[in-house]
Amino acid sequence: MEAQDQALVDAICGPGAQPGSAQRRAMAKAITLLESTRMDHRLRADEVLNAVLPKSGHSFRLGISGVPGVGKSTFIEALGLYLIEKGHRVAVLAIDPSSTVNGGSILGDKTRMEFLSVHEKAFIRPSPSSGNLGGVAEKTREAMLVAEAAGHDVVIVETVGVGQSEIAVANMTDMFVLLQLPNAGDDLQAIKKGVMELADLVVINKVDLDPDAATRAQVQIVSSLRLFSMHGNPDHAHHDETLWHPKVMRMSALKAEGISEFWDTVTQFKDIQTQYGHLSHRRQQQAQAWMWERIESGLKQSFENNAAVQKALPELSQAVNDGQMAASVAARRLLDLMK
Repeated sequence: MEAQDQALVDAICGPGAQPGSAQRRAMAKAITLLESTRMDHRLRADEVLNAVLPKSGHSFRLGISGVPGVGKSTFIEALGLYLIEKGHRVAVLAIDPSSTVNGGSILGDKTRMEFLSVHEKAFIRPSPSSGNLGGVAEKTREAMLVAEAAGHDVVIVETVGVGQSEIAVANMTDMFVLLQLPNAGDDLQAIKKGVMELADLVVINKVDLDPDAATRAQVQIVSSLRLFSMHGNPDHAHHDETLWHPKVMRMSALKAEGISEFWDTVTQFKDIQTQYGHLSHRRQQQAQAWMWERIESGLKQSFENNAAVQKALPELSQAVNDGQMAASVAARRLLDLMK
């Protein structure tokens, strides 16, 4: 390992590592290295990742999603400050969707958490999705390991509820929380997106805007979750006391009302999952899925960089465009060149 990379590892989780600006700088540099697509950076990042790995895995990973405007940033800041008061260290990894037009991301989540972002016991890292959900999962998982190695015992992964990003986040966290608005309208929309059955906890935020609408929404969502308990996700079977039953709760993050009740519910979930071995099993499944995702990504990269494939690709692509060859036939011929 290069000296500069060893210095990063020492600042993150070495014997003398302490919470503060120096550790946060080292974490930011390490995550930037992990996010780089340069091959030399990737090799260095792998060494850094292996060095911090023994110190990781001791946090609770909380995934939070919801439509834009639901109050995720306000909620996360209120929750983060509450947890820090309780003696926890909090890391927030915010996935910011990239524009499909110009490829850019605002990365504005940090500016909306003005108190949490400057706290020495907190670390906030917004990252662009770059239009690749697989890339989101990869980079965020690795950033999570860095945050855990630095001693953050609660890692929050935030994503905007667009596309299939919720599935990516649910598959890398211990608990997935879905934030809903009290007057969001037809709850079938969330059900049709396939998000509701992923949720371990549904939180109706901004109840101060319309308490009556929040109550109606809570009743509707409870009914939906009951339906999934009987016919949907087998991990949510309502008749099995050893399994967690998804709950629906109301809160106002702006007024910091319901934060302690929310964390009590999260703690209850963690206790049940840990007691019956579901938490460790979930992480094992996620680690296996992560490994296969990296294999698929590596195979695709090897395929694209193969000299024989690069030589034959223009001719076969043109044949597909001209309708002279089926796409599946062209794909098989290109794959045969890898043998």
